Amino acid sequence: MLFAPLRLALRIISLLLTALLVYFAVSLVQVWLTSRHYDPHAADAILVMGAAQYNGVPSPDLAARLNEALKLYPKYASLIIVTGGKEKGDVYTEAQAGAAYLQAHGVPPSDILQAGGDTTYQNVADAAPELLARHATTVLVTTDPFHEDRSMAISSSLGLTPSPTPTRTSPIKGWSTVPYFLKEAVGVGLGRIIGFDHLDWLHDA
Repeated sequence: MLFAPLRLALRIISLLLTALLVYFAVSLVQVWLTSRHYDPHAADAILVMGAAQYNGVPSPDLAARLNEALKLYPKYASLIIVTGGKEKGDVYTEAQAGAAYLQAHGVPPSDILQAGGDTTYQNVADAAPELLARHATTVLVTTDPFHEDRSMAISSSLGLTPSPTPTRTSPIKGWSTVPYFLKEAVGVGLGRIIGFDHLDWLHDA
């Protein structure tokens, strides 16, 4: 009889762990499905999520995101907002590197906005007020496919209406994307529970 409470506790723990695994499996499927969704249409702005830059030169990952924005501009939107802060010791922010890249490819400075932030949430949180002040609420979110779902979820939570336009030229391809998809499943799953603004510990792409 003394083992009955222990068996019950173990069964409850087992059920909770199973539910948790199912929850994150569903989140992973959602992240994967969103990564395959590409929906360009007329919008108020193109939101480019930040990625690394090297002394003002976009990394291959950031360049892929910026090149996608160039494909969308100005056919679908005449305003681009680039995001991203800088690491300690950097001279340029990711947003500054992105803006310079876009200008070098023919986008007028008047059509480019910059926002900071060191995480995905901070990127969007810094960009949203700039966009909303211009009544730009519909955005095409340009980032890596695996990063699209969380970026859009955060955008929605901050008053924007996002649509997915992930880059198809990311240097992160094939099996190398697996850890990124798993990380994003954790980020999306936890973000729904504790809030996307509490994921600063999650290393961003």
